[in-house]
Amino acid sequence: MAEDAAKVAPHVYKVLFENERVRLLEVIMQPGDSSEMHSHPDNLLYVLSGGKVTFTDPSGEAADLDVPAGMSMWMEATDHATENVGGTRIHALFFEPK
Repeated sequence: MAEDAAKVAPHVYKVLFENERVRLLEVIMQPGDSSEMHSHPDNLLYVLSGGKVTFTDPSGEAADLDVPAGMSMWMEATDHATENVGGTRIHALFFEPK
């Protein structure tokens, strides 16, 4: 797996809470912000303010995703790079069980 998101992109990911059972990350991406390739374990994503993001996997395949405010989504463990390709600030929370 790639490096931890909070280590690779501290300008985007901030650890709000962590113990032996769970970690909570805050994600804030301004328009045009991006993060290098990084990893996430299985997690639950909750979007506070949405936008449009491009996820690029390790093979270089990219996918655009609209993430509206209020959306929640379970994500399996993944490696990806991310870019805010929309015109709005994206604010979300990642809940990562351990």
